[in-house]
Amino acid sequence: MNWLSRPVSDIQITHGSRLWLYIVSGLIMMFLVVPTLIVIPMSFSDSQYLEFPPRVWSVRWYDNYFGSPEWMTATWVSVRAALLTVVVTTPVATLAAYGLSVSNLKASRWIFILLITPMMVPVILIAIGIFFAYAKLNLNNSMFGLVLAHSVLALPMCLIVISAGLKSYDMNQELVARSLGASRVKAFLVITLPQIRFSVISGALLAFVVSFDEVIVALFITGGEISTITRSMFLALRDQIDPTIASISTVLIMVTTLALVLTQVFGQSDSP
Repeated sequence: MNWLSRPVSDIQITHGSRLWLYIVSGLIMMFLVVPTLIVIPMSFSDSQYLEFPPRVWSVRWYDNYFGSPEWMTATWVSVRAALLTVVVTTPVATLAAYGLSVSNLKASRWIFILLITPMMVPVILIAIGIFFAYAKLNLNNSMFGLVLAHSVLALPMCLIVISAGLKSYDMNQELVARSLGASRVKAFLVITLPQIRFSVISGALLAFVVSFDEVIVALFITGGEISTITRSMFLALRDQIDPTIASISTVLIMVTTLALVLTQVFGQSDSP
């Protein structure tokens, strides 16, 4: 059977009838991805300025990045903030998703919308609000404040992914365990959590990506020794065009891509 005549799903729509959609999607992906990928060859240029294509290939700017205490400190701040954001966000999102999925409250839908509000509000508005709140609480330029802010931004994505995993899970299995004498906590930890673990891992990876790539909130509430790599990159581009930025961008692209690929892998593993 020809590939184009094969049905896409049970509704018998063929790949051929969706060929136009594949082409449009491919063009959009190319438009979005290609400008990002141009940074990669630029990072291997030996020029003092950003140039594409490179006339002379070199790892000079990678040496400058990995050999710089300032860049390494900023990188470590981002890594620590992202990992701590995962530690904070994942349990909260898991418990929230589970609570909302088993709740019979009519307001549960509105609570879900409230929890994902940070992804619907412009980040600049969130950043301004957090800055003024932190100014009164003395949390600006602190790791705790940065992790708390990033957790707010990462929670919606993590919550949506875990909620999707719970929708494909048969809650009757947990009810059976509870009918046999298991407490609700034990039934969740032994029966439910292992079966939605891939959704939880996917949510954790997305939380890491959200925190690691975030720059706007970091510009408002961090500085000095608590400066993320993305904030330092933004300031470096504002003050001067340093080709080291291209090498750092390439590293960030690789880290983010790896995390997103792992998210897809775990997401497929958790699908029914």
